[in-house]
Amino acid sequence: MKSPLRLVSELIPLSRGESTGRELYELIKELFPICRSITGEGLRSTLRILQKHIPLTLEEIPTGTPAFDWTVPKEWNIRDAYIKNSSGERIVDFQKSNLCVLNYSIPVNRKISLDELRAHLFTLPEQPEAIPYRTSYYREAWGFCLPHRLLESLAPGEYQVQIDSTLAAGHLSYGELLLPGESDEEILISAHACHPSLANDNLSGVAVAAFLARSLADVHRRYSYRFLFLPGTIGSIVWLSRNQQSASRISHGLVLACLGDSGSLSYKKSRRGDAEVDRVAVHVLKHLGSQNVRDFSPYGYDERQYCSPGFNLSVGCLSRTPHGQFPEYHTSEDNLDFVRPDALADSCACVLSILAALEENQTYRNRNPMCEPQLGRRGLYRQLGGMRDAGQLEMAMLWLLNLSDETHSVIDIAERSNLPFDCLRTAAATLRENGLLEAVVPRTMKSDVSLDSIAGNRR
Repeated sequence: MKSPLRLVSELIPLSRGESTGRELYELIKELFPICRSITGEGLRSTLRILQKHIPLTLEEIPTGTPAFDWTVPKEWNIRDAYIKNSSGERIVDFQKSNLCVLNYSIPVNRKISLDELRAHLFTLPEQPEAIPYRTSYYREAWGFCLPHRLLESLAPGEYQVQIDSTLAAGHLSYGELLLPGESDEEILISAHACHPSLANDNLSGVAVAAFLARSLADVHRRYSYRFLFLPGTIGSIVWLSRNQQSASRISHGLVLACLGDSGSLSYKKSRRGDAEVDRVAVHVLKHLGSQNVRDFSPYGYDERQYCSPGFNLSVGCLSRTPHGQFPEYHTSEDNLDFVRPDALADSCACVLSILAALEENQTYRNRNPMCEPQLGRRGLYRQLGGMRDAGQLEMAMLWLLNLSDETHSVIDIAERSNLPFDCLRTAAATLRENGLLEAVVPRTMKSDVSLDSIAGNRR
């Protein structure tokens, strides 16, 4: 007899291990050297590497394709870039750091005075050792990014500048994977994959999303799962413009970014603010010891596209330290030393906890609603009376029995009781096994499938 598939909740303890953190870190390490942008070979090679881990479909959208108020831009590729001093020494070298070129720079090859060159140089005076990450996607320009201490050391004179790049008609690339579930309703997991060598803001979300896609392929899925690896902003806009029908099936979603630093987990709510994914994420973070919850803002990552008024999807954003709130953000300091394997594994476990709660946020019916059933004779309650505190699992059973009237979901009960969802999930399974609860088939499940039948198949 074929063994039944695991539930999503069973992945949570497995994801916390040291091996998970190391695996996530190694994928980041492999992707880190690649010079990515919103188009081009760097983005494609990143997606092809991900294809070695998950069955990702690559989509190529031609330059000039309209996407609502936007248009797919020209494709940018770069081979080399440098600034040479009068001695012919490369003082700024793309081969040493791909952050040193203004991303999307047009080609240039000329000799230039320091005074003229300064207008094309970008630094961070407050972080004199760091190279900033800067872009010029939609305005043709060229430039270099460098440590401010290097800028201060430049002597007057003539410099040779070269950017060996192309900006021409091509394609915008993105990766997509759909894991079908019992329902056509979907959970969206989205990560931007367009930044060059930035380990936390970019690659941590990509790595966690890829790990989730591989892990969820082997479990029972109530929902279908759609994974998107996109260039930021323009990628999600293009996808939404081409997939309005698919977007209408997205019931819940998470944008993943900045998941590898040492900060506490944080969640940014969807535009709706009280969507089920918002309530579940806030609940999970609370019981993990984090109160870092932010209301929606139309500034940030791709959640602002998914939550635009024409779509208004229930998509929040999960991070550790939010973007722009750590000094390493968009600088060369966001490197392989900045992300930590243990933080990556912890972030992965948090996402799985949210997904498991969404999967198992069932509504139940108390099969013995006339007063409290006698739990003691079923071996579900302590035999000795008069003790000061009921155990957490016992309290979870009592709350479930009291509020399982076909109108309260498990997350409703979790919020009211202040008990962890995991505890209520365990208590609900125990009560079902003893014939005291039965699941009300939710609208997201096929009519012949319920969590009770799944649990029954597993026993």
